Amino acid sequence: MEEQIADASPAMRRLEWLCDASAAIGALVLVALALMTTVSVIGRAFFAHPILGDVELVQLGCAVVVASFLPYTQFRKANIIVDFFTTKASASAQRMMDAFGLLLYTLMLALVTWRVAAGGIAIHEAQERSMLMDLPLWIPYVLMLPGLSLCVLIGLVQFVELLRAPAQEEVQA
Repeated sequence: MEEQIADASPAMRRLEWLCDASAAIGALVLVALALMTTVSVIGRAFFAHPILGDVELVQLGCAVVVASFLPYTQFRKANIIVDFFTTKASASAQRMMDAFGLLLYTLMLALVTWRVAAGGIAIHEAQERSMLMDLPLWIPYVLMLPGLSLCVLIGLVQFVELLRAPAQEEVQA
């Protein structure tokens, strides 16, 4: 994998950097949520005083964390796939099924991205806020969009590369 990345185009190296940055941001948010949960549990157990709204923050933060990690896993093709039925298929058939699966995944993520954006706009217009901490609920929606959008872009790039792969193999043969 490292050899493939070293030979990658400048655009792919930029995409990789963006994926790494997105994952790092997601990791920082996840660590912050874990620390806050730990402090809240200790406060609840020993001082009868948990952090007010800790569950709200974990719920809102986890959505951002997941959206931040998706581009990293997609770029490295680390999503779980079930290849039980395709292991005996020819290389070209596997490539076409992989391309079809990747296209479906990318289209699904594009739909999710669109609905997250539309939902965030609707929540912003309705001025919805969290119950305990009175936080604006549109903020996590906005924070999810960069990761989701990056994942869609990566899926499109990988789909195009996968479609071009057979032509490249024929040239090498």
